[in-house]
Parts: sequence; structure tokens; C-alpha cells
Amino acid sequence: MPDLVGLPEVERAAERLAGVAVRTPLVPFPGDGGLLVKPESLQPVGAFKLRGAYNAISRLGRRERERGVVTHSSGNHAQAVAWTARALGIPAVLVMPHTTPAVKVDACIALGAEIVYVDPVARLETAERLAAAHGLALIPPFDDPDVIAGQGTVGLEIVRDRPDADVVLVPVSGGGLIAGVAAAVKALRPEAKVIGVEPELAADARESLRLGHPVTWPAEETGRTIADALRVQRVGDLPFAHMRAHVDGIVTVTEDEIRLAMRRLARDARLIAEPGGATATAAYLFRKKELPPGRTYVAVLSGGNVDPALFQEVLR
Repeated sequence: MPDLVGLPEVERAAERLAGVAVRTPLVPFPGDGGLLVKPESLQPVGAFKLRGAYNAISRLGRRERERGVVTHSSGNHAQAVAWTARALGIPAVLVMPHTTPAVKVDACIALGAEIVYVDPVARLETAERLAAAHGLALIPPFDDPDVIAGQGTVGLEIVRDRPDADVVLVPVSGGGLIAGVAAAVKALRPEAKVIGVEPELAADARESLRLGHPVTWPAEETGRTIADALRVQRVGDLPFAHMRAHVDGIVTVTEDEIRLAMRRLARDARLIAEPGGATATAAYLFRKKELPPGRTYVAVLSGGNVDPALFQEVLR
């Protein structure tokens, strides 16, 4: 079993991120005293991914920084790497699926990064090839201890703000966010339950935990969900090891439930969520019977980089 990220690594990540990442608040969901929403949409890049990307890139040596960084991402991690690279004066190359929403691509271009478009299944291979050919440092979107430690600062803040949190709901894609959050939450409040949430149409993490090993779903299957940030075909090996050690279960939500949660977050809580970012709230609103009992629930709103046309459609 690989070495897991612990509380000391998460706390050191929090020190690096001080003054960089926003310490997002816990926002009470109107009309329901039991739900708090942690809006990572308030980060400078509109998603939690800044935490892991900055923690990983800031640890590079001088020569690695001079050569530059490369990553593969469907959008939010790419934007986080681009933002961090510009802040630290580092060249950045982003390998992105051609299906990535334009709002995310445009943000990356505005940050000065070089974009390489590929088919979704070719992301990792292309990024590895570019890293080897040009001496670039590969910054993985989730399967990396420094990235996981950075994402874990979300869990650190949750427990420090609400030591009474009973259930923490976390969207699952490649698993970096839930791995870090679960590591921090379980270290500080072992009795709390950490539950992953993913779309029914991209439920590879649930199947992976059930079978005891990471399962790959075809891109044409995960590509069906509206939640573009959660279309990763397989959880990472290191995140999966954290999930097996710390995560108490996975629930899934439907496409309609995701849309309704986006609408409720916007209209009731005045928070903008992209589809993937709304899944944890959707689990509380529509699948509470499947969740562990508790008095205080926290839903991580992982990102708000939603396509404007889609957002208008959802609000209608």
C-alpha cells in the first residue's frame, strides 16, 4: 500500500497557501439548518484546484521552474496550473480535451498558457510525452501526494470552522479532492463520515470501492454526464488508497438532480455552481436517506466555472 498523505503534510500545504488560496466560508443553505456549503467557486480560478496545483508547483526547484510545467485536465486543474505558473513566472503547457467548455479554455488562454487539444483518452499520454521531450515538470491533476495535500486544506478548514461536522460530502472525479479532505477530516474528527458523490453516468469510483480496485469506465460513458469536471474515467491509484482507508461510502445523483441543485444554489444561496460542483449539494437535497445520520452536514461546492449558456438553461 502506498504512503498516505497525513495531517502534517496538509498543514504544511496550508502554510504555503496562506495568502494565495481563499479561506472559503461555510455558508448555511437557506431553509435548512442542517446543511453548510463550502463554496470553492470563490477561489481566484473558480475552483478548489488552485490549492493542489499551487502546493505542488511551489515545491519545484529553480531549474524545474525555469523549464516549465505541463498538465492534463478537463479545465479546472488546467486553469489552476496556468494561474500558479503566471504567479510564479513559470511557462505552462496545458493538455486539454477538445470537449472542454470554452469558458474554461478561454480562462487558461487569458492566463498566458499554451494549449494542446487532444481526444479525452489521449490526455495523460500526451502530457507525459511532452514532459519527456521538453523537460517539463508534470503536475498531475489528482494522483500526486503534493496535490492531495493541497486539496486536503479544504477538509482542514471545514473541521477548524465546524468541529461538530458530522457528515462531509465531496464530489469525486479523479479522487484528489476527496482523498485530501478525508485524510484531514479523519485525522481531526475520526467520528465524522466522509461521503463521495458522483453522477450516476460516471460512477466509476463507487464501482471501484465496491470491487476493491480502480475500475475504468469508457470515455463515451463518462462523457454522457453534464458534469464535465467529473468525467475522469478512473480514480487515481494514490487517491483510491486514501478512499479505501478513509471514505465511508459513495452516493450517486442523477442529471436532473444536478441541474436542480445548481438552480437551488443560485436562487436560494446565491452561489454559482458548475454541474460537478453541485453534486454534493444534490446528494443532501435528494439522496439524504442514503446518507449517514447527523446534525451538521457540509457539502463541498468544488467549482463554479459553468458555461454561461448552460447556466441560463438550468435557471430556466
